[in-house]
Amino acid sequence: MAIPLKYNLRNLRVRWRLTLATMLGIALVVAVFVMVMALARGLKATYVSTGDERNLLVLRRGSTADTTSQITRNEVRRIRYLDGIARNEQGEPLASAEIVVLATIDRIDHRGTANVVVRGVGPVALALRPNVRLVEGRWFQPSLRECVVSRKIAERFANCRVGQSFRTGKTTWHVVGTFDAAKTAYESEIWVDADEARKEFNRNFYGSILLRPVSTAAGAALARRMEQDPLLQVRVLPETEYFRDQTKMAGPIQFVGTFLATIMSIGAAFSAMNTMYAAVGARTREIGTLCVLGFRRRDIYACFLIESVLLALGGGVVGCLLSLPLNGVATGTFSWTTFAEVAFEFRITGELLAKGLGFALLMGVLGGLLPARLAARKPVLDALRAV
Repeated sequence: MAIPLKYNLRNLRVRWRLTLATMLGIALVVAVFVMVMALARGLKATYVSTGDERNLLVLRRGSTADTTSQITRNEVRRIRYLDGIARNEQGEPLASAEIVVLATIDRIDHRGTANVVVRGVGPVALALRPNVRLVEGRWFQPSLRECVVSRKIAERFANCRVGQSFRTGKTTWHVVGTFDAAKTAYESEIWVDADEARKEFNRNFYGSILLRPVSTAAGAALARRMEQDPLLQVRVLPETEYFRDQTKMAGPIQFVGTFLATIMSIGAAFSAMNTMYAAVGARTREIGTLCVLGFRRRDIYACFLIESVLLALGGGVVGCLLSLPLNGVATGTFSWTTFAEVAFEFRITGELLAKGLGFALLMGVLGGLLPARLAARKPVLDALRAV
C-alpha cells in the first residue's frame, strides 16, 4: 500500500526553514530560465509578426539583408512599372524603393549611444504596411529633413519626440510624427523620405524594393521574370520569409540562456538532494517504523521521491510567479544583421511557464533519486535502533 501524501506535506511543513531555502534556490533557477526564454521568444515574435504575405521584397543577388543590398536607380525604374504590380487609387504602382542606413543617437538617459535604423521609404510605404499607423503628429514632407519615429524609439532615445530634433552626422532631422508598428520589427526604426536619405547619407543607390503583386500567380511570374533578367541581378522573396530568416539572431540568446539555466540547475538539484539527505538522516526511525508497519521498500522509495518532486514543483511555481512581471516589458538588443538596436518585449506564454515547471520537475527527480534509494535500502533493525 502507498504512503499517504499528507505524510510528505507534514514533513515539508515541519522542516519549513530548509524547505523554503531549497524552494527559493529552485525558484531562482526557474525564474532565470523563463526570463531568458521569454527574451528569445519576444525577439522571435517581433520578426515573425513582421511583413505582409502579399508583399514581395527585392534585394541584390547575394545579399542577406537590405542594409547590404544595392539596387540602382535604373533598376528601380525598370522594376517599378512591370506588369503584375498592383496599383493604388491614384494609379501609382504599389512599389516602394527604400534604403536602410544607420544613425548613432543618444539614449534618453544619456548613458551612451546606440545605432538606430533609419529607413528611407517611398510615398506608398504605408499602403504596403497596414500594421503601421500614425499615432501622433503628421507624416513627413520630402526635402525638409523631416522624419517620423516609432513609439518605442521615442521612448528609448533622446530628442525623438514630436517637435524635437536630433543630429546625425551633418544633418539635423526634425521629428514631426510618431507611428505604432504593432510590435513588429519596424518598432525599431525611424522613417524619412528615401531620396532625401540617399542625399544626406551620400548614397547613389537604394537598398530594396517592397512591392505588392495583383495576385499570388502574378507574384510568382514577377519573381521569375526579375530573377531571370540579366540586367537586374536581383533575388525576390516574400517579405514574411525575409523577416523569418532574421529570427536566427535569437539563437545565441536562447543558447546562452539554456547554458546558464543548466549550470544553475545542477546547483539547485544538489540543494534538493542535500535537503532530502538531511530528511532521510533525521527520519531514520520513521523509516524503520514504516517498514514494520508493512510498507514495502518501493513505497518508501516513492514516498521520498514524491517529497523531492513536491519541493521542486513548489519552487517552480514561485519561480514562474517571479518571472511574470517581466511579461510585456520593452527592452532592446544588438542585431548582428542590421548592426543596430532592435526593440522588442519579453513574451511569457503558458507554454513557457509549463516548460519552467517541467524544468523544476526534472530538478526534483534528479535531486531525490539517490536520497530516496538510501531511505528504501536502510536495514529495518538499524533504523529502529537509531536515536
